[in-house]
Amino acid sequence: MTDDQRRAPHRDAADTAAPISSPSIRTAAVWQAVLAAVAPREQQLDRPLRVVDLGGGTGGLAVPLAELGHTVTVVDPSPDALASLRRRAQEVGVSTRIIAVQGDAATLPEVVPPGQADLVTCHGVLEVLDDDAAVAAAAQALAGTLAPGGILSVVAAGRLAAVLGRALGGRFEQAQTALVSNDGRWGPGDPMPRRFDAQQLQDVLSAAGLQVERVHGVRLFDDLVPAAMLDTEADYAALLDLQETITTHPTYAFLGQLGAALHVVARRPQEGA
Repeated sequence: MTDDQRRAPHRDAADTAAPISSPSIRTAAVWQAVLAAVAPREQQLDRPLRVVDLGGGTGGLAVPLAELGHTVTVVDPSPDALASLRRRAQEVGVSTRIIAVQGDAATLPEVVPPGQADLVTCHGVLEVLDDDAAVAAAAQALAGTLAPGGILSVVAAGRLAAVLGRALGGRFEQAQTALVSNDGRWGPGDPMPRRFDAQQLQDVLSAAGLQVERVHGVRLFDDLVPAAMLDTEADYAALLDLQETITTHPTYAFLGQLGAALHVVARRPQEGA
C-alpha cells in the first residue's frame, strides 16, 4: 500500500461527507473506520491522542493524523522514508507533532514505550513478515504498545482477492494454491510474501489479548472498475458507499473478504475487564 493510497480524504474527524478524490478511494473506508473507532476515545480522554504508526513510511497516514492535532510516532526501517517524512511534516507545519524512529515490528518494544499509545496503526506490514511466528510476535508487540482501552488498526493483504484474480485470469492451479496454502501465495513467482483471510487476522490478534471489534474488506471493486467509469467525485463516492454497504450489511458482509486488503479494528481491554 503506497503513501498516496493511504492519504486521508479529509481533515475533519467529524466530516464524514467530505469529497473523495481518486487517489484516496482505496483507503477512504480505512480512514473513516479509524476515525469512527477513535472518536469515543478522544471524547473520553479529552486530549489529542498518542499514536504509533508502524511501517508509516513517508507519513501518508501520520501527517493527516498530526493535522488533526494528534502526536504520531512513525516507526519505519527505512532512513530515506523517515527523512522524507520529516520534510513532509515540516512542509505541512506539523513537525512538532511527528516523531520519526527507525525500527520495525521486531524492535517495536525497544523503540516505543509500552502501554502508552491510544492508537496504533499497522498498515501493509504483516504481509511482508517472514512466517507465522513473526506475525504472532508482531501482534504481541502491537498489543503491548497500546494503553488499556487503546485501539489497533491493521490492514493486510487479503487471500480471496488473489484467488479470484487468478481464477478469472484462467490460472486455476495458482488460484487453488492461493486458496489452500498457509501463506496465501499462488506460487514461487508470487510477489506478495503472504496474504490473510479474515479469520487468520482475528485469531492472531485475539491470541495477543486484543478484542476484535470490526473486520471489513478494502478495495472490493475499485481494482476491477475501469478508470473511465470513475470520472467524477460523485462516482468515487458512490463506489465507496457501495463497498461500505456490502462490508457492513448483515447478509452480504461476507463479500468483504473478497477485498484486495482486509482492515481489522481491535482494542486492548481495560484493566480488570
